[in-house]
Amino acid sequence: MFFKGFTLETREANGQRIRLRHGGSGPPLLLLHGNPQTHAMWHKLAPVLAQRYTVIAPDIRGYGFSAAPPVTPDSRHYAKREMAADLVALMRGFGFERFRVVSHDRGARVAHRLALDHPQAVEKLCTMDIIPTLEHFERADMQFALGYYHWFFLAQPHDKPERMILRDTEDWFDLHTSREPKDKGFFHPEARADYLAALKEPGTVTAICEDYRAAIGIDLEHDRASRAAGQKVQCPMLALWGAKGSLPKWYDVMAVWRDYAAGPLEGGPVNSGHYLAEEAPEECLGHLDRFL
Repeated sequence: MFFKGFTLETREANGQRIRLRHGGSGPPLLLLHGNPQTHAMWHKLAPVLAQRYTVIAPDIRGYGFSAAPPVTPDSRHYAKREMAADLVALMRGFGFERFRVVSHDRGARVAHRLALDHPQAVEKLCTMDIIPTLEHFERADMQFALGYYHWFFLAQPHDKPERMILRDTEDWFDLHTSREPKDKGFFHPEARADYLAALKEPGTVTAICEDYRAAIGIDLEHDRASRAAGQKVQCPMLALWGAKGSLPKWYDVMAVWRDYAAGPLEGGPVNSGHYLAEEAPEECLGHLDRFL
C-alpha cells in the first residue's frame, strides 16, 4: 500500500500552506524531496523509517500542493533560507525543536541551508546526490553546463521557461527525469500521478523556475556570506550519491563536502542513478539505519 499508516494533510507553517504526510513514532525525522517531484518520492523509504521514527514528509514551498508564492524580481520567496524557515516552523508545529533530516536534490539544498541557519534544530543531516550549489557554479565547465543544462534553462527570466514547459508538461517531465535512461514505468504509478498532478496545478511550474532563479542570485549571496563567516554544517552528516550519475564523474564528492562540514562526515556511492530512494531503496535504508 502507498504510504501505509501515514496521514495526508495540509498545515500552516511560516505563513505558508504545506502539504505533508506523517506517520510512525519515535525521534522526529524530516524527509525533503527534489525537483520535479513531491514528498511521494519517499514512498519506499518512509514506511520502513516510520517503524523507528516519527516521519514527516512535506512538499517543500512551491512544489507539490504546498503554497507557491508570487514571482518577484529577486525571487526572494524561493530563497533556500525562506524554504528552510518553513520547515523549522513546520516541525515546531509538531512539537519538535530538534530533528534529523534526510534530503534529496533540491530538498537537499534546502536542508544544507537549514543546517547552516538553524544548527540548533538539525541533529543529523543526510544529503542525496548533491554538492553545495556554490561549488557547482564556481567549478562550472562545459560538462556541467551540458549535464545540468536545466539549471540554466529554468533560471531564465519569467516567464520564458514556464511557457515552454506548460505547452506539454508531461513530455517535459519525462525528458527531465531521464538524465539516465528511464521508461515511463520507472516511477511508482501513484507517485508519478502525484508529480504530474502537482505540475499541472496553477503556479507550480513558475515556482520551480523561481527556485532555480533564486539559486543564481539570492541563494549565492547567502552562500557566499556563510562561507565568508566560516559557517559550516555542525551536525554529523552523511553524503550519498548515485554511482551511475554525474556527480562522481565530475567531483570528488567527499572532498568537496569536507570543506563544508565541521562535524563528523561520512558518505559514499549508492548503486543507482539520480533517484536513489526510488532506484535503490534497500541500499539507502542500509546507510540510513547505520547513520541515523
